Amino acid sequence: METFITSAANVRTPRIIYGTAWKKSETARLVGKAIRQGFRGIDTACQPKHYDEAGVGAGIARSLGGALVRADLYLQSKFTPVSGQDPKSVPYDPNAPLPEQVAQSFAASLRNLQTAYLDCLVLHSPLASPAQTLVVWRAMESLVSGGAVRQLGISNCYGLEQLKALHESARIKPSVVQNRLYAETRYDREIRAFCTSRRIIYQSFWTLTANPHVLGEGAVAGLASKYGRTPAQILFRYLTQRDVVPLTGTRSEAHMREDLAIFEFELENRELEAMDALL
Repeated sequence: METFITSAANVRTPRIIYGTAWKKSETARLVGKAIRQGFRGIDTACQPKHYDEAGVGAGIARSLGGALVRADLYLQSKFTPVSGQDPKSVPYDPNAPLPEQVAQSFAASLRNLQTAYLDCLVLHSPLASPAQTLVVWRAMESLVSGGAVRQLGISNCYGLEQLKALHESARIKPSVVQNRLYAETRYDREIRAFCTSRRIIYQSFWTLTANPHVLGEGAVAGLASKYGRTPAQILFRYLTQRDVVPLTGTRSEAHMREDLAIFEFELENRELEAMDALL
């Protein structure tokens, strides 16, 4: 299987992405390590509360040069509304109109990441009302029109009707939905089906953390034994074969290698169906 998937916006995305939340002062080192191991997709956010976006930029800058250029990487960041920011470290003027907040946040992301463009800008969560969400989305659309962003996405969007309404209202449709993949939302089955029908790439986070019960299932253990892999590799491989792009935030070099090695084997159809039943 190809290690990339192409969205409705015709942007190639790696089928597994390195997530950079909660890395703090280790961010630059870990991003550099992930790129050296072979990760080509990096996810971050302009949200100092949980991300060191400048550290991500430093890790990328140290990795570029020689054979690796910026265009080889898929770089994705987020506009985080005021409600998701630490009041002591909002990276834009929280009293500015919403479009100006988006513009300031995006300018900070480009500075932090030492890049002229983003492959994807994600709205970190819907706002308090659909009208406010659409105001922010229109501001994000203008960045695509200006050529500084290649595609748009939305995160933490767990209502199918909410996603459909945004998709309908948007001039530039969402190409990415990034959600927590867990049992409480029935693994977003309806949202994932909608994404598939519209060529929206569904990205999963908390994939391992939220699913120890899945990793402990006998069916998963059996597949791990058959393929000589770990249960985490089986779950990640299953998801990629179902066109889900998992994020992994591992700090371990060995786990980074394992995560990238999932493309060395392929689950059979009946095995995919057995995994479908678990999710």
